[in-house]
Amino acid sequence: MSANDVPVLLSERDGAVLTLRLNRPEALNALDAGLCEALLRGLEGAAADPQVRCVVLAASGRAFCAGQDLRDPAVAPQGGAKDLGAVVAARYRPLVLRLRSMPVPTLAAVGGVAAGAGAALALLCDIVVARRRAAFLQAFAAIALIPDSGSTWVLPRLVGRARAMGLCLLGDKLPAAQAEAYGLIWKCVDDEAFDHEVAALAQRLAAQPARALARTRELLDAGASSSLEQALQAEAEAQRELGFAADFAEGVEAFASRRAPRFQDR
Repeated sequence: MSANDVPVLLSERDGAVLTLRLNRPEALNALDAGLCEALLRGLEGAAADPQVRCVVLAASGRAFCAGQDLRDPAVAPQGGAKDLGAVVAARYRPLVLRLRSMPVPTLAAVGGVAAGAGAALALLCDIVVARRRAAFLQAFAAIALIPDSGSTWVLPRLVGRARAMGLCLLGDKLPAAQAEAYGLIWKCVDDEAFDHEVAALAQRLAAQPARALARTRELLDAGASSSLEQALQAEAEAQRELGFAADFAEGVEAFASRRAPRFQDR
């Protein structure tokens, strides 16, 4: 809870889709200890719930997330230097690792500015849909810090070294349309169509084979730094596992019967 007893994270369920909504709009959804802890609990709960088949990360208000709240006593330099490494290790490392290892697909619904750690959390989701008015910002250099929360890992994988360096060193706002053109996000959507697009895509993901999608994420991430031989071996092991699962039999039967599959594995 926030100081005025308003939850800093809202949880909304629509069938198999769980939306976790950052809810500090007065602070542009900046991340403090309470919000980081609430988000981690929300992700852990979703991972443990067999009825959840897609997680949407969204936000209240005009911004998606302004990044770390610099008024947070754990990071504010007033009163003496703070150990920022300890904050990153304690708050952001478990949050990023949990987000990147979810057993179901994740979808970031970016309705406004996503900066710093907020941009990292969005970009670490499997699919990112952004409202046209949204923008992405690597704000770290402006306060003499380096990109964290997995930014140095995800950015070059998405847009290549040259663009990642430009985004991080210059700190310019990247409009959503340009982010789509760069390959940073999946889709930029007109403002009036944004909510419908997010809801439809989330339901579509929830109907997909969750275990196969989670393994696909794992292999794509590993493939960026593995040899072809290692990738082939990992693919064979994944296909062996998935070939024995119920969803494979269901998918083949549904295809042969010309009906929609009803996947259940997680």
